[in-house]
Amino acid sequence: MPAAQLPEHMNYFAYPTAAERYANGRPFVHSLVMEKIRTVCCESGRINQALDVACGTGQSTVALLEVVDEIVGVDSSAEMLSRAVGRSRIRYVEAEAEHMPLNDASFGLVTVALAFHWFDQQQFMLEARRVLRPGGWLVIYTDGFYGRMIGNENFETWNRDQYLVRYPTPSRNNQPLTDADVLAYGFVPSGFDKFDHELEFTPEQLVNYLLTQTNVISAVEMGREELQSVAQWLLDSVQQLFIGITERFLFGCQIQFLKRG
Repeated sequence: MPAAQLPEHMNYFAYPTAAERYANGRPFVHSLVMEKIRTVCCESGRINQALDVACGTGQSTVALLEVVDEIVGVDSSAEMLSRAVGRSRIRYVEAEAEHMPLNDASFGLVTVALAFHWFDQQQFMLEARRVLRPGGWLVIYTDGFYGRMIGNENFETWNRDQYLVRYPTPSRNNQPLTDADVLAYGFVPSGFDKFDHELEFTPEQLVNYLLTQTNVISAVEMGREELQSVAQWLLDSVQQLFIGITERFLFGCQIQFLKRG
């Protein structure tokens, strides 16, 4: 089986301040993916039980209520789970994605939102297959910020030459699963979707979002910079690039659909 893995790394979301910023600053994009899941995975109606892995503060978990009856959200960060959105049909469990205290063949759907690149991917794929029922679905998706403002090329220049230079992106395993990888783990490649979309922010909302990125978390939670100074630098920088009260920014979503053999 494929063995390329990330080295040991910090959990960027285990810090109380990072979890609080994540809960308050992350835009809700997951409903865009739910329609895709409904089309591909729900041919016979709603799914009875689903597992949302690396659920964080529960945005992706709550979104699943659109297509699933009962959901378990799993995350390794107690701080993130302490801010997770509660619902009567959702149960949260603190556990690592690679070692989940859940029964075999328990779920018809397993989802991973914006987190697969942090996993020991080989171990997680084996674990996902274990908890899925035969014929169940594994849906892995991400939604990334392109660093581009609609109609203003100067923002892209600032993002590339100032923001990412001052706060570089921490390493992660962005190598996508190939069809050969998927088959080796006991899944069948069953679809891939990719689309762009726009989100609208005020300068303050954009800064709140940027403060949730691991670029900033790495600098702040490791003590290299104070949160207040980072936030002020970001606000001073982006306010100069806004023409209106709000501006639109480009994001890109990728979804991989895998069926358990």
